[in-house]
Parts: sequence; structure tokens; C-alpha cells
Amino acid sequence: MPKFAYTVRNNKGTKVTGTEEATSADELTGRLQLRNLVVINIVPELKEGAVAVMLQAPDRQRRYRRYGITGDDLVIFSRQLATLLGAGVTILKSLDIISKQVYSRKFYNVLKELQKNMEAGLSFHEAMSKYPKIFSELWTNLIESGEASGNLAVILSRLASYLERRAVFKRKIISAIIYPAILMMVGLGALLFLTVKIIPTFAELFKGFKVELPLLTRMIIEVSYLIRKGIFGIIGIIIVLFFIFRRYIKTKTGRRRFEQLQFKLPLFGEFFRSLVVERFSSEMSTLIESGVPLLYSLEITEHSVSNSVMADIVRKIKEEVREGKPLNKSLDKSGFFEPMVVQMIAIGEEIGELPQMFKRINTFYEEYTETFLVRFASMFEPIMLIFMGMVIGVMVVGMFLPIFQIAQIGGG
Repeated sequence: MPKFAYTVRNNKGTKVTGTEEATSADELTGRLQLRNLVVINIVPELKEGAVAVMLQAPDRQRRYRRYGITGDDLVIFSRQLATLLGAGVTILKSLDIISKQVYSRKFYNVLKELQKNMEAGLSFHEAMSKYPKIFSELWTNLIESGEASGNLAVILSRLASYLERRAVFKRKIISAIIYPAILMMVGLGALLFLTVKIIPTFAELFKGFKVELPLLTRMIIEVSYLIRKGIFGIIGIIIVLFFIFRRYIKTKTGRRRFEQLQFKLPLFGEFFRSLVVERFSSEMSTLIESGVPLLYSLEITEHSVSNSVMADIVRKIKEEVREGKPLNKSLDKSGFFEPMVVQMIAIGEEIGELPQMFKRINTFYEEYTETFLVRFASMFEPIMLIFMGMVIGVMVVGMFLPIFQIAQIGGG
């Protein structure tokens, strides 16, 4: 019976090495996992079975389609890693298999660096923490929880499901916004074309008329002249203001004020609030369901919720929960969450189903935001068409008034 050398981590996170006889690496992996050990590496490598076939696949590092790392890359990576680990493949071998199938040059390099760092003795989450711009705090903390509990494959599966839900939700939002954005761009383009090309043609024609132009016509021609002469200056001012605005909202004060303004907008305030609550509930359900303690889940969410106003609220909630107060009381005290959310969390705490309640809250706000965007898109189209019709109508009337005036003089 062949002998295998293995490297594992116990439930305290301590790295343990040893040798053991087994008929195959798969058998040894399963045996070690039954002892609640996280398998890092086993040598000699498995040379038979489905994994061996995957290892013989051509390395796609020469077939890069792009350099950067997309959200889809991370979604696919998490799902593939969860599947391989669930099948008993070691982490190092799983990273090697996945690295042969990525289309991002940067991601390939990152996966190879993860392998090197783990071979040097780092745990999986420690190796990931070296790339905070790629693997967020949510990633590293969930991986750490999985390594500590010995359920890394299960945790990764939940993380993959979370990332897939986020990706689907993001695509739905983008799809709902695209049509109004295109409609607005086409409308503004049509107005700009009329202002820069059509109106000057009429203005040249009117110069030959020996009549005083109506006030509306003179105003339209003057606006057209100012836009044509100052179009580059206007574009320059818009660009400068845009970069000033971007720099301002990157500051702590600017970002906070901008986010507070979003929540106070007449029509969209509730929508932005719902987006934040949806993100909060999604992360909390994933973390708590994965076995992360409530306080630690709040701390992770505080740093990954991507909204400074919400981060401050979560920080205050975390401090109150640390003092022994119920989560639902802290949520209610913040004044940010609707009574429905507070009541559902209270029920979840009472019956011990907090992750399920966070999931239901997340589902509710997902459906709300999707419905809002669909309704907004359906309302935006007629509003934009009416606006365009009114503006173009005013332009047409202004341009034809002198012609009607000349016709009346000629007829008289």
C-alpha cells in the first residue's frame, strides 16, 4: 500500500504534517476530512481518475482574453473551487486545475501566487488577504471560518451562491438602466443636432428677409449661436466639474454628504435605501448561515457594505449587540430600517432562524428594487418623449414663425 505525505490544518488553525498509508490520495483525503482537518496538500499527486484528466488539460495561460479580473471570474472561481474541494481534491491541486482554465492573465498570476504562498506555509485565507483588492474582507473571513470549522467546501459553496446572486442582481439593475440611458442619449443627441446644424441653416435663410424676426425665433437662434461657439468650453467645464465632484466624493466628508443626499431624494431616496438594506441583509444571511458569529458578521458587514452611512449604523448596532442588547432593538433604534425588517429580525431571534429571516428580507428588497426600476423605465419613456416633443415643437414653431409672417405680408 503506497504512503502519502500530507499537510493539513486542525480546527485551531495549526498546520500539521505527517505521512499515512492509503490506497489512494482520495481515500486519505476523505479519511483526514472525517477528522475535521482541512487538507492543504497530499503527495504524491493523484495520477488516476477524473482529476488526472483535468490536470492533463492544456494550460490556457497562453490563451488570455484579457488582463483584468471581472466579477464573473470570481464567481466561476468560487463555484469551481467549491466543487473540487467537495470532491475531495486538495486546495493546492484545485488552484492548479482552475489556473489552467482562466482567461485573465492577472487572475492566473494571482492563483499561482496563492499556490506559492500556501506552499510556503500560509493558510488559504492568509494567502488571500495579500490581495485585498481582489478578495474582499467577506472572502477572507468566510474562508477563515471554513478552515477553522473544517467545512471549507460548504462555506465556499455558500460564498459561490452569494456571488452568483449578487452578479444576477447587478445584471438586472444594469439591464433596467440601459434603456432609459440610451433613450436620454439619443434625445440629447437629436437636440444637439438640431441646435448645431438645422437652426444655423434657418438663421442664414432669415438674413435675406427684410423683416424683424419674432422674439421666440431670435431667442432660439441666440441660444444656438452660444452653444455652437462655446460647445468646447461647455464640454470642458462639464469635464472639470465631473472630476472635481469625483475627488470630492472620494473624501470621507464628501462621500458621506453625497450618500445622505441620495437618501433624501424625492423619488429615488427610498430606492437607494433599499439597495443598501438589500446588500446588508444579503451579506448577513451568508455570514451567519456559514457559522460566523453575529458580532463578527456585523463587523465584516461594516467594512464591506460599501456605504459610509450604513457602515456607521452597523458599527453602532454592533456596539449595542456587544453590550447585550437584542439585534432587533438596535435595528429599530437606528431609525434606518423599516418596521417590517425589525419585526422579522425579532421573530428570527426568537425562533432561532436569523439567517432565514435575513434571506427573506433580502428577497423582499431584491424584488422591490427590480420592480422600482421596471416601473421607472416604463414611466421614463413617455416623460422623455413628451419633453422631447415639447422642445422640438418649440424649435419648429420658432423657425417657421418668420415664414408665416412673411407669407402674411405677401398675402396682404
